[in-house]
Amino acid sequence: MATETAAGAAAGHAAPTASEYIVHHLGHFSTHHQEKIVDFSIINMDTLFWSVAMGIVGCFVMYMAARRATAGVPGRLQAFVEMVVEMVDDQAKSIVHGDRSFIAPLALTVFVWVALMNSLDFLPVDLFSSLFSVLGIEHVFPHHRVVPTADLNGTMGIALGVLVLMLYYNVKIKGAGGFIHELFAAPFGIWLAPFNLLLNIIEFAAKTVSLAMRLFGNMYAGELLFLLIALLGSTATVFGFVGHVIAGSMWAIFHILIVLLQAFIFMMLTLVYLGQAHEGH
Repeated sequence: MATETAAGAAAGHAAPTASEYIVHHLGHFSTHHQEKIVDFSIINMDTLFWSVAMGIVGCFVMYMAARRATAGVPGRLQAFVEMVVEMVDDQAKSIVHGDRSFIAPLALTVFVWVALMNSLDFLPVDLFSSLFSVLGIEHVFPHHRVVPTADLNGTMGIALGVLVLMLYYNVKIKGAGGFIHELFAAPFGIWLAPFNLLLNIIEFAAKTVSLAMRLFGNMYAGELLFLLIALLGSTATVFGFVGHVIAGSMWAIFHILIVLLQAFIFMMLTLVYLGQAHEGH
């Protein structure tokens, strides 16, 4: 993994310190300066760009697999996609008891999309800063983060989408009147309506926030560890270089499990929450 040639170094300034290096890589290319981890008053353009890009890549891969699908012996891509589709469909059947014509494809989309966004964490941490420096446009992109799921704004956006679907299916399955009645009557009965409403609101909020925070926390920690390993490689010693290679390789291999596991967990929780919307208290 390459060490950073910081934007300031290209202009003749001293190399950044370890803290400056990490802060620089954790900054976003935004509509204006961001001082908070989550701030809905601005738009992180890098998160938006890579989220859309990975969505397009996921759609393209699935399209190519469907286009090349044959009834005979499947190729590697078709076999892999069929395995993923079967896995997601089996989980949807076991969790959601109702019409799955939209939910199963939704779960597949969530799994593929989140897995692709998580996989961007395998790119070298200094790839884009070095590229921008070579092209002489580092002043245009002073900050650039590649992993959308390491941005709480990104994961919270996906979680809010799941919340909208939870509310939609609650109304669709139970009817507007049935859903409102459930909000006030479950789980303690209509006589404790204020407490029931408060509890149900907290439940929906907790599901949304925990869904976003779980994915964000794991990917943010993984990104931060890659940065620390990159700093180890920047030391001008044989031990630093060897340690950088060994630690980077080991963490990258282990991170493959994290990338896929977090995508699977996000998909499963989406199915669980939508499955609960099909059931009454």
